[in-house]
Order: sequence, then C-alpha cells, then structure tokens
Amino acid sequence: MAKAKRKTNPEEFRAKLVTAAALVALLLIAAYALLGPTGILAWAEYRQAINERSQELAKLEKERDALRNRQRLLDRDNVDPDLAGELMRKELNVVAPDEIVIPLKDNE
Repeated sequence: MAKAKRKTNPEEFRAKLVTAAALVALLLIAAYALLGPTGILAWAEYRQAINERSQELAKLEKERDALRNRQRLLDRDNVDPDLAGELMRKELNVVAPDEIVIPLKDNE
C-alpha cells in the first residue's frame, strides 16, 4: 500500500510554529540565566572578587589603625617623646650631644 500524502493544515502549522518559538524563547532565557553577567556561573567570580576585596579591606583597615595610632602619638598637647625624637633624627638629621652616629651602607 502506498502512503497517502497528508495535507498540512495552516492552523496546525501555526500552532507548531508558536510552540517552537516559545521553546526557543525559554531556551534563550535559561541560557541567559546560566551564562549571563548575573548568571549562575558568574557567582563564583563574584565570590572570588568579594574575597579579594575583603582581604584588601582588612589590609587597609590595619594601615588606617596604624596611622590613627601615629596621629594620636603626635597629638599637639601630648606628644610621645620617643616618636618626636625619632622624627627629629630622621627628618632634620639631628642627634643629641651624647649620641654616636654609625653610618650604614645603603643596599642599593
């Protein structure tokens, strides 16, 4: 027996076309949710960036605390004598009369 050719109904074809278009749209949305800039795969990169920034923040906070302490020691009303002497020797190149200067070689 020979197969009979079946005529395609335009309404049936249109329904299949709409179904295929909807499926393609859903696949594109799923791909964007997985691969997009805020997708699931980008979360690992964001997590790594947050860890790096947290480490940098901790380092900067430690540095800030050291600077605050130095500022406190240099307070105009209550200067730390050791720090003042160290800064005078370093910045002004002065020594007390009872001190001996030992020059060090530069490691240049």
